[in-house]
Amino acid sequence: MADKLFKEGSYKSLTSDKKAARVGDILTVQVFENSSASTSSDTGTRRKNNVSAELNRDGSSVKQVGIGVNGDFDGGGKTQRANRLLATISVTVKSVSENGDLLVSGQQLLTVNDESQRVNVEGRVRPVDISDTNSILSTRLADAKITYVGEGELTERQRRGFWRKVLDWFGL
Repeated sequence: MADKLFKEGSYKSLTSDKKAARVGDILTVQVFENSSASTSSDTGTRRKNNVSAELNRDGSSVKQVGIGVNGDFDGGGKTQRANRLLATISVTVKSVSENGDLLVSGQQLLTVNDESQRVNVEGRVRPVDISDTNSILSTRLADAKITYVGEGELTERQRRGFWRKVLDWFGL
């Protein structure tokens, strides 16, 4: 009967923390991600080729032929992007590695006005990084994979149309 009251794998002392530590435990991740990138390029090329030939007979010019090719190219571009994601999501401990790190993953789905927003979080957590409130910042996740995807009519309207992609492919 005593073996049914105490299970070593699931036992937690009354004085222990309420922090996630085992498979199935829940941990709160505060996603606070900022990213920005900027690239620019400026290209200029010039080319000039000339080929000429002359046929002489008895000191006088009989025929002259010449070909000239010129080419200029100027191009440039600039790309700039900034992203910010703020979310709080609960994740589940999927496994515990040999060194004690917790492998976690979770998903949150929110639908507003027929627009679905989905946040997925995966990563590896060191137990020492978990706060007393059983939460962790996303910047403390190792091997983090954070995706934020929107689906619905507004999201669809922001995408380029198929015909525009075809014209861009042809450079038009």
